Amino acid sequence: MDKKVYIVHCIDTEGPLFESTEATFERLKEIFGFDIEPSNENILKIQNQEIDFNGKEGLIADAFANKRISTLGTWNEIDDVLDIIMDDKFRKRIPDSNGNGWVFNWFCLDHVGFKGKNPRRRDAGYGNIYEHYYSVLKANNSLDKDLLQFHYHPLPFNGHFNYCGTAYVNSNNIFEILAHRIIDNEMFPASYRAGMEAERPDSHWFLEQWIPFDYSNDSYIKANEDRQPDLRDGRYGDWRHASMKWKPYHPSHDDYQSEGNCHRMLTRCISLDSRVAKLELEDVRDAFKQAMDGEDAIIAFANHDFRDMRDEVNRAMDLIGTVAKEYPEVKFEYSDAISAFVRTEKIELKEIDLIMTKEVNNLTDTCVIRIKSNDILFGTQPFFCFKTKEGNYYWDNLDYGEKKVHGHMFLMIKHLIGAI
Repeated sequence: MDKKVYIVHCIDTEGPLFESTEATFERLKEIFGFDIEPSNENILKIQNQEIDFNGKEGLIADAFANKRISTLGTWNEIDDVLDIIMDDKFRKRIPDSNGNGWVFNWFCLDHVGFKGKNPRRRDAGYGNIYEHYYSVLKANNSLDKDLLQFHYHPLPFNGHFNYCGTAYVNSNNIFEILAHRIIDNEMFPASYRAGMEAERPDSHWFLEQWIPFDYSNDSYIKANEDRQPDLRDGRYGDWRHASMKWKPYHPSHDDYQSEGNCHRMLTRCISLDSRVAKLELEDVRDAFKQAMDGEDAIIAFANHDFRDMRDEVNRAMDLIGTVAKEYPEVKFEYSDAISAFVRTEKIELKEIDLIMTKEVNNLTDTCVIRIKSNDILFGTQPFFCFKTKEGNYYWDNLDYGEKKVHGHMFLMIKHLIGAI
């Protein structure tokens, strides 16, 4: 049997991001506690380590290097980069073992539920990011190459656009976002990346109900993390106890970092290049060694679409190309996020038919909805949502009926809201 490494490039797809010089220095103060006069001159001094930061000059210079603070602030700027990287000339600079080109997995975010000003000029609205990328992929004949999936940032307590929370229980807009994605775009995700790689028990249990494949585990040795005050002690993504193998695992119900018996699966996905750490040659080598030992590997890495990602992708290609020459017996394949799980774990995919019946009682203004599946589902219930005649989107839970048919039968009784 072929020894195989699947290469999965995940992009946290958030659309344009504008950052003013003043905002850059606000981040310097928030992260490291240094209050410096905002100016382009001082940015250069920071990058050249010409300002005394009590021994943190190199750390701060890296955090505010041009590649980290240069963002794409408009859709035109993003589209100019997309036109280049979606071309076969770029994709196939280093083809995989099958002669195929690079695959992009676009994990699309919706900027909704926030309040107040939008200083980063985010493209706010349901489906805006997803629909833009769908159009771009279609125009570039890339819908059969790349994958559009789901990325989510819980709402912060202050509700501001340029902050990120971690609590799904406090962020019920995730249900409305997915309702829009299903009803407006006829799409429901099978793979996911958490905002800031932050998972907690509440998000773990949410995902267990509906989304089987998760690329949020960014476990690696972060010698630099404790020197980043805003990320210390796993403030956002805490994966310090998770597996560092390039292999999916079923998490435990009580601890998403430990192996267990949940239906959903997690796999490791690290940053291509961040101020904490970045993909290194040895990381790629570990995946190829794993395959040589007879265990297929998924090596996954992530970055953002609001930066020009050409240099990062080229560097990743070079790392893969270098290691592939060291292990000529190992085949490597650029893959979409779903196929990598399916092939590595030998998962059999089935077509599931859901049959819905509706019984309306106009006298009591009620409706009984029954949903039957022809086979066992991934989670405990289908994701049930609807749009009212007034244009409102709702999600509601379901329950088992008096008996189960082909594994599942669901029953819901609700009052009509203007008529569903």
